[in-house]
Amino acid sequence: MSTMISIFPVHRSKYPHMTTSILIPPYGNRLVDLLIEPGRVEEERAFASRLRSIQLSNRSVCDLELLATGAFSPLDRFMGKADYQRVMDEMRLTNGTLFPIPIMLPVEEGADIHLDDHIALRTPKNDLLAIMTVEEIFRWDLEEEAQKVYGTLDTRHPIVAEMHRWGKLYVSGAIRMLSLPRHYDFTSIRLTPAQVRERLEEIGHSNVVAFQTRNPLHRVHEELTKRAITEADGVLLLHPVVGLTKPGDVDHFTRVRAYKALTEHYYDKDRVLLSLLQLAMRMGGPREAVWHAIIRRNHGANYFIVGRDHAGPGKDSNGKDFYGPYDAQDMVAGVADELGIKMIPFKELIYLPDEDRYEEEGKIPAGARVAKISGTQVRDDYLNKGRLLPDWFTRPQVAEVLADSYPARHKQGVCIWFTGLSGSGKSTIADILTTLLLECGRQLTVLDGDVVRTHLSKGLGFNREDRDTNIRRIGFVAGEIVRHGGAVVCAAISPYIATRADARNMVGGDQFIEVFVDTPLEVCEQRDVKGLYAKARRGELKEFTGIDDPYEAPVDPEIRLETVGISPEENAHIILNYLAEKGFVRLGDVNGA
Repeated sequence: MSTMISIFPVHRSKYPHMTTSILIPPYGNRLVDLLIEPGRVEEERAFASRLRSIQLSNRSVCDLELLATGAFSPLDRFMGKADYQRVMDEMRLTNGTLFPIPIMLPVEEGADIHLDDHIALRTPKNDLLAIMTVEEIFRWDLEEEAQKVYGTLDTRHPIVAEMHRWGKLYVSGAIRMLSLPRHYDFTSIRLTPAQVRERLEEIGHSNVVAFQTRNPLHRVHEELTKRAITEADGVLLLHPVVGLTKPGDVDHFTRVRAYKALTEHYYDKDRVLLSLLQLAMRMGGPREAVWHAIIRRNHGANYFIVGRDHAGPGKDSNGKDFYGPYDAQDMVAGVADELGIKMIPFKELIYLPDEDRYEEEGKIPAGARVAKISGTQVRDDYLNKGRLLPDWFTRPQVAEVLADSYPARHKQGVCIWFTGLSGSGKSTIADILTTLLLECGRQLTVLDGDVVRTHLSKGLGFNREDRDTNIRRIGFVAGEIVRHGGAVVCAAISPYIATRADARNMVGGDQFIEVFVDTPLEVCEQRDVKGLYAKARRGELKEFTGIDDPYEAPVDPEIRLETVGISPEENAHIILNYLAEKGFVRLGDVNGA
């Protein structure tokens, strides 16, 4: 069945703009609506109570919500195999419609799902959302999807790391949406595409400039968007993502408070509409930028601002950017006519303090005095040190929101993640570091691999799946500790690159310090007082890391330690000094003690 055809009719009473709209029509000329009529909900709920259920991941819940409300129009379901393959290969659906990102529903092989089954789709907390009629079940290839869609197999890319824990099958079929996921925050600005279109109709401008954001807005963003809406003689759709963004991003509660302050005090009311988007980003660079443009067209926008390195995930394992800085702008510009959207590139604006204005970088008068703060400086020189950002850089209300939410760096959470072979010295160095951190005044939690297996992961074996589960449990707990401002020391072999990358994403990139204790295998065997290596050599222990199961060494850890000729105390101080350099601890008299 073609993904262009909705299995449920669009209710004209819900979408009065569809007949006499001043706005650009939705992508594919109709807004998909998967919500069933209210009068049928109780009957369908009773039917769903007798069905096999699937608990969706948070990512799939976000995708389902945007499918149901038409944000992904013309899609009316998670993609089937033919659409999936062509989207990977050509960025098009089987009917030729441009669509760059696969929207898939992964399930485990043991889910006991069969063709023509009806299954209930539920949130991680078991709330019922929808009923799916299973029309396709097929196996997918991680390497093919990662390489074709995201251009990399590097697990420093957050979506690639996450894909390693997805179910190995994809399912597709018609969806009957019973209710949308419940959100209790910022309810007045959580608008569906149809509601956004209605608000834009009321404002009365046919030109709509959409601005995608997952970061706080500063004066330069404000200036750029105001210039854009003036040039287009339109209205700004300020459309921040509040679903899943890049690990380590400023939380959406803080960001939305700042957006509200800006729109209430610094924009004309008839020139801006703030609406939240429950999107699960893939950080997919150029392809994702095209996807974002499609989503904004479905919300009524015919202009779209594309930033430098739009939706970029940062650095790869070799310290290089995954995508070029202007790749996203080039790709969106190349398909703009087909999308029906004009791309507005995000231009670099520089503040001229003597004139109290912003100017494009290439138009600055010779000899003019300039002021500029990089994103790194915002974090390191201001937020992490508890300093308010200057008024010329950000509005006072935004600076206050950020200051309230982000304490000085030495009070923020941090995870020190030790990895290395059994017997490499991880636990010894971790024990010494723990004492030094306590001496510095940091309260912390220690998650040692052996202790975790006794309490948190009791019953798990040592095959790859169980090892991955154990490491992800440690990563989840560490992420929660860091999110609440705590320090955590994790010492586990964690042999696989992809699983360590997953743990990094759970914690947040710049608050995850990977420490590779790089001790040669022969030295680890010599130190082995328990005789585990000897047993593994004799075949008495199976799947032992370093013997008959691989250890995948980190490619670019934050810290690499050698233990031959260097004492555990010296190595612990190497880590401590690194943490002090990054601002996570204040040394005081520790190094001189």
